Amino acid sequence: MHKDWYKIEGGKRLEGTAIISGAKNASVAIIPAAIMSGECCILENLPHIQDVSTLETILRQIGAEVDFTSGDCMRIDSTHITSTSVVSEEVAEMRASYYLLGALLARFHECDLALPGGCVIGKRPIDQHIKGMRALGAEIQVDEEHNILHARARKLVGTEIFFDMVSVGATINVMLAATMAEGTTVLSNVAKEPHVVDVANFLNMMGASVKGAGTDTIRIKGKPRLHGCGYSVIPDQIETGTFMIAAAATRGDVIIKNVIPTHMEAVSAKLMESGATVIEGDDGRDFYIHVIMKDKPRPVSIKTLVYPGFPTDLQQPMMAYLSTAAGVSTITETIFESRFNHVKELRRMGASISIRDNMYAKVKGVNSLHGADIYASDLRAGAALIIAGLMANGTTKVHNIEFIDRGYEYFDRKLMAIGASIERMHV
Repeated sequence: MHKDWYKIEGGKRLEGTAIISGAKNASVAIIPAAIMSGECCILENLPHIQDVSTLETILRQIGAEVDFTSGDCMRIDSTHITSTSVVSEEVAEMRASYYLLGALLARFHECDLALPGGCVIGKRPIDQHIKGMRALGAEIQVDEEHNILHARARKLVGTEIFFDMVSVGATINVMLAATMAEGTTVLSNVAKEPHVVDVANFLNMMGASVKGAGTDTIRIKGKPRLHGCGYSVIPDQIETGTFMIAAAATRGDVIIKNVIPTHMEAVSAKLMESGATVIEGDDGRDFYIHVIMKDKPRPVSIKTLVYPGFPTDLQQPMMAYLSTAAGVSTITETIFESRFNHVKELRRMGASISIRDNMYAKVKGVNSLHGADIYASDLRAGAALIIAGLMANGTTKVHNIEFIDRGYEYFDRKLMAIGASIERMHV
């Protein structure tokens, strides 16, 4: 099957204003959470990306009424859900579909879930999700032959749960289930990412009692029922960072709007350390971040960490940026064990990168990158390769862009609007 690809003519300086969309990682949890209300929810500032479209399809398959025709606003009426079985192809192809487990278990005390796929970055097991659901009283069996998880609970009862490792997915999923459990649940060693806080805020808008999101302990007082509400999703932290890095990588001058600057502090700090000017401001209506870069970047050392540390999702775009720095940069990946799949593609473009133990990269800056035929292996690798193409001399062809469609809304159009020469080629 022939697939679309991007043709990029590199060497163009990005200048102008970019508007950031709603957060992918918040949206893919809030959409499943909406079915817990048993009523109608109206979600605003949702991005038009493949993962959101896939969830729309899945909700319709189980009997929810979904309307996503007007702008960035989705209306979900979950009054008449007819099925708790989510085992379609769409579910299996999308990693974040696992949030349906927490949502359906909370409302109906049962769920059959096709085990999720998504990007190939390491093992990413869901053992912490299962541990949390079992602690709340669910019986869980995994049918490995058919790759389906069966969850049943006579009732869910609040308890204390300590996560063995910090996991955004497990934190959100168990938080969803605990929201409608009897009594109080205390979740410890939880993720603090902005989208965890956003999901907690949404649950509270539906009448839940979730406190402490954004710290390492979340306390949840279970409620027997929730109600519908309206909610606007936060701006996308990773898209913001991608545009910040793209601006610096092209020696550009870009104002990025619809952002939350405090979410970006780790990225802003590293860009400034590399020589970029990063200005945070408020124009009266909106927060913005203004990135200006004039020279070759200085080398920096980066270690990915859970929030508020440097995000793993921006490690790959940052590596592309540092590939032409004036010296040697080091990148240590502590979150996922296979997040260097983009390195061989950057090497095709002339980058000098060595990897050790699949978690440590040494990036020796070269004078310039050159265009090449390159292939994205996952969503953020795709973003990194686009940034490399924007920096490179000559023509770059980026393939497998269906990964990029999963998480970036109108990426090529937004880049063209600030001066990039990028074209989506239909085959």
